[in-house]
Amino acid sequence: MLATLGFLMIIIFMVLIMTKRLSAMIALIVIPAVFALIGGFGKEMGPMALEGIKSVAPTGIMILFAILFFGIMIDAGVFDPIISTILKVVKGDPVKIAIGTAVLALLISLDGDGTTTYMITISAMLPLYKRIGMKPLVLAGIAVSSSGVMNLLPWGGPTARAMTALHLEMGDIFTPVIPSMVGGVLFVLFMAYCLGRKERKRIGVMEIDYNTLSLMAATSEAAFLKRPKLILVNYLLTILLLVALIQEMLPTTVLFMIGFAIAITINYPNLNEQKERIMHYADNALSVVSMVFAAGIFTGILSGTKMVDAMATTMISHIPDALGSHFAMITAIISAPLTFFMSNDAFYYGVLPLLAKAGSVYGIDPAAIGRASLMGMPVHLLSPLVPSTYLLVGMVGEEFGELQRTFLKWACGSTAAMIFVAIILSIFPF
Repeated sequence: MLATLGFLMIIIFMVLIMTKRLSAMIALIVIPAVFALIGGFGKEMGPMALEGIKSVAPTGIMILFAILFFGIMIDAGVFDPIISTILKVVKGDPVKIAIGTAVLALLISLDGDGTTTYMITISAMLPLYKRIGMKPLVLAGIAVSSSGVMNLLPWGGPTARAMTALHLEMGDIFTPVIPSMVGGVLFVLFMAYCLGRKERKRIGVMEIDYNTLSLMAATSEAAFLKRPKLILVNYLLTILLLVALIQEMLPTTVLFMIGFAIAITINYPNLNEQKERIMHYADNALSVVSMVFAAGIFTGILSGTKMVDAMATTMISHIPDALGSHFAMITAIISAPLTFFMSNDAFYYGVLPLLAKAGSVYGIDPAAIGRASLMGMPVHLLSPLVPSTYLLVGMVGEEFGELQRTFLKWACGSTAAMIFVAIILSIFPF
């Protein structure tokens, strides 16, 4: 019964947001509450929801201060030179712009953090997309696809969870998967090329007068907010923050809070200016952070009612014994829907050990199961349970359901490309 309730909850939730019957935030709150009541968990629903909110609280606070930090950098003009350089290279061609977006997102994704990737990529590229008339949704899709592949880096989260859950080393899980990541990167570049060609057919190639680049308000229309004399200081501050994030010198939330405090004090020492800058980004920050906490209610009830466990057990139990020798490939395939329907913590700490145990019955190395479990990451990032994706759609001004409708097929393509490479190179057994 729990598994049935879980699957029904996910299906109804997806239908409602993809058909625009409910906003994602309202659906994240209402749907799990209704199903918790149906399942007889009315008394426990409050503590479950609070537990879920607590689990996402650090992420929500981190996103809030990330928005504020990068907002200050945008206003100060930090990304203007980057945009000017990109403009000169791509020459107004949507194909080159789309591929350039993918390259930029892939490079920034080396830090393993989706939030940072989206903040920098969207901040740098969105004005360019708007300038020549390209769809912001294309920008969002390329960014999330790039992050989906690069998220396999050990410091990105999923790989570290897999290593921890199975008590394995980086050489067992991550190193063999690198060729699959390369396959995923090539697919993302191919996707960007296809999307760019479609946009070129729609709007053509725009001629850009580079003499007016300095007059273009690349990331902020208010020229008086620019701080050209502080650009090197701002670059240094941004680089130091990214290095600290990668090195995990402090919790991510604390780093962004400190970074924001320094950035706004240096660039806008006047208290009235500081209030204006915070108010300017309050709307975007509120919409994104409220979505994160709403997602916490969803995950809290899904986990607290044990629906997640029941769903995973049901899927595993329905795999025929005749397919046992292909269990690694089956794990790779089902990792996409499983990580789409549940959090990474729930999948890697709760489901992966079950999959590894089931695979060992058929003589498959747990390390192979661990590598296979990473293949679904491109699909996972389009899950309504991923907080950073709400930041992404909020920044480009698009609907979450629209992003899913347009790019789920491409995400499945990335996963298929990585699985194909893994099978060809025997990264895990077929």
